[in-house]
Amino acid sequence: MIYSPVLQISLSGKFLEAFRQFIAHFPKQHLKVLVALLLLLGLSQLFISKEPLRHTVVLNIESEKFTPSSTSSLDEASQDNTITWRETEVKSGDSLSTIFSRMNASATELYRIMHSSTKAEGLKSIYPGHTLRFGFDADDKLMALQYIPSRLERLEFLRNDENSYLVEHVFKQPDIQIVYRQAVIQDSLYLAGQDADIPDGLIMQVTNIFSGVLDFVYDPRKGDSFDIMYEEQYLDGEKIGNGNILVASYTNQGNVYQAYRYESENGKSGYFNEKGLSMRKAFLRAPLDFARISSGFNLRRYHPVHKKIKAHRGTDYSAPRGTPVFAAGDGRVWKSGFSRANGNYVFIKHPGGYTTKYLHLHKRYVKSGQKVEQKEIIGTVGSTGYSTGPHLHYEFLVNGVHRNPRTILNKLPTAKPVPKAERARFNEQLVLLKRQYEHKLASDNQ
Repeated sequence: MIYSPVLQISLSGKFLEAFRQFIAHFPKQHLKVLVALLLLLGLSQLFISKEPLRHTVVLNIESEKFTPSSTSSLDEASQDNTITWRETEVKSGDSLSTIFSRMNASATELYRIMHSSTKAEGLKSIYPGHTLRFGFDADDKLMALQYIPSRLERLEFLRNDENSYLVEHVFKQPDIQIVYRQAVIQDSLYLAGQDADIPDGLIMQVTNIFSGVLDFVYDPRKGDSFDIMYEEQYLDGEKIGNGNILVASYTNQGNVYQAYRYESENGKSGYFNEKGLSMRKAFLRAPLDFARISSGFNLRRYHPVHKKIKAHRGTDYSAPRGTPVFAAGDGRVWKSGFSRANGNYVFIKHPGGYTTKYLHLHKRYVKSGQKVEQKEIIGTVGSTGYSTGPHLHYEFLVNGVHRNPRTILNKLPTAKPVPKAERARFNEQLVLLKRQYEHKLASDNQ
């Protein structure tokens, strides 16, 4: 039988009227007892019910946020004896598709992995020398993949079902040891650093730190000294690399320059003196490292090619072919091209009406209109155009007028200092760095 909503309401009304007439015959005291009995009956059914109380929990599971513990399935997979691992090193010219083909993993699996999570974008950064490990089961089915760009980082994929993978980006924190080194220049800064057992990369960092206040082509003298306090990184007791220079000091002809590393609240790092002033200037003192000046700014120079007196409105830096040439400051490439006289050249316009020019390059690494940052490599030293040998011809213009970079740079502003809002934080870090540095310095001199 089918009941309409109207019929149901009608029946409900009749039932209520009959029930009201039924209880009207009972005295009030009897009704109170009846209500109490009904309450007791309800409570007893609640406590003796065979079905436990159920709490509904809604789980929002996203593989993107999967963060396994130290005993996760991803870690267990790497130790699983049922998985056979095959390892390959990324070679020059390799792509993910060629690597998967070489390791007998299908293009379908590559597609599934690349669409498993936004973290999979990290696979697009493969570089020669990086390692990829493929884990297969007994049926030669891909079960896991590890991308290892360094000993401190790996990207792991573990098959979750037939069509998807769980993803984890793992970072290891190395143990840090603070090291102090001191060097005295007898021949060159580079050789002094090598004699003091300072890694090549850190020697280059020293020139980067002080490139705003020192011209490492012209300023260094025999007897100058520099020292650094820096981090060494260890993993499982084995040294795996060097970290940041924390403190650097350079003494040039009696003048002492000190720099302290500071990382701001937004994560940007730089080097500053004790007063919080940046060591970085608007322009580098020289646009390349470890060269020599073969011809300075001279309005009455005898030109070696044209064989006559001709103004030399720039500075020539003699250096081996292929030596990197840097952008002297932040700006935008105005022109990048070739001409018969200039050879390969790059012109950069900088804020404030400044222009820098780089001539006779062997190769150009930037294009017209491209933004560049200070110390970015824009080309290499060459001998193209009117040139008698490998060198860089460098010009510096202010509002279209050629100026001697060695004299004009002393009048240019520095980069921004530590913000006032962060000065207290900077001073706290400065006190700790100075204490460490002075302790290392005292220990080394004992």
